[in-house]
Amino acid sequence: MKIRNLIQELEQWCPPSLQESYDNCGLMVGDPNQEIKGVLVCLDITEAVLLEAKAKNCNVIISHHPLIFSGLKSLTGKNLVERCVMQAIKMDIALYAMHTNLDNVQFGVNVKIAEKLGLKNARILLPKQGLLNKLVVFVPKDHIAAVSDAVFAAGAGQIGNYDECSFRAEGTGTFKPNDKANPFAGEIGKREQAEEFKLEVLVPNHALSSVLSAMKAAHPYEEVAYDVIALKNKHQDLGAGMIAELEQEESEQDFLKRVKENLSAAYIRHTDLLNKKVKKIAFCGGSGSFLLPSAIAAGADVFVSADFTYHKFFDADGKILIADVGHFEIEQFTGEIIAEFVAQKFSTFAACLADKQKNPVNYFI
Repeated sequence: MKIRNLIQELEQWCPPSLQESYDNCGLMVGDPNQEIKGVLVCLDITEAVLLEAKAKNCNVIISHHPLIFSGLKSLTGKNLVERCVMQAIKMDIALYAMHTNLDNVQFGVNVKIAEKLGLKNARILLPKQGLLNKLVVFVPKDHIAAVSDAVFAAGAGQIGNYDECSFRAEGTGTFKPNDKANPFAGEIGKREQAEEFKLEVLVPNHALSSVLSAMKAAHPYEEVAYDVIALKNKHQDLGAGMIAELEQEESEQDFLKRVKENLSAAYIRHTDLLNKKVKKIAFCGGSGSFLLPSAIAAGADVFVSADFTYHKFFDADGKILIADVGHFEIEQFTGEIIAEFVAQKFSTFAACLADKQKNPVNYFI
């Protein structure tokens, strides 16, 4: 099994096109044609993690945070990033990152937080816009099943918890082949009529190329009549943060204890307690303060995230309880998602979680 085979599965699962514009996901170091011996999964790549990978005979490291976040102008070992890149090259270890593309999917980072906190009915807090298209294609009656199956298999027709969603309308199409045509039906130079279906399906941006290729391969016509219409609809399965509910409402103090214990947080920075029961919880892995207005608008009782600055705490304005648990604490279980996926997809090599990943922030208590 080669590294490129692993990357293909990872990027079908979490397409790089879903990363934010500032991010740097994907393969950073390594030859995609190298054979895989083992895979180590971690939150951050450090020198200790690289040594652990070598000791465990893992020649691929998948991290959540990209080691190379901005451009490198030299490799002299003057900082941690440069030293780790140089060490990875010397050890022949490939480095791959899944960051905001894993944040922005419904089954990603935030689902693991919901699981750890015992929350139910998790859904995207701030769905993304501009990620969907409507594909309209005209298909002869006898080939509607084949074309439908092809576009569904390529990633079209998914709406929330439903697959193979489409709309079909029956009608009559007309065409006249010229002397250079090789028509599926009809005669050269004669106007023809065909009983056709108008098939409409939703297609996310990242799957559009594959869906169009599959559609054309399954379609019998020499020239396929179709439209791709960009939509402004929000994609309910892609976006930032999540909101969910506790099974039963509980006091703010009890919920903060739940967060502290379940996320192994040394302490929690929070706004004033509002002295009310809480049930609706908004949350976001990593630096989520930009989602505070969305959490308030959604009616959340608490917003759990990390990296709130001093002035951002004022923005709660008595409307919500902010709980800042720390960046490492809220994302430390992200590796479990990746390791579980790799283990399900591949059986020819081991996928293990790094033991040496460490919070760079220490607390004097």
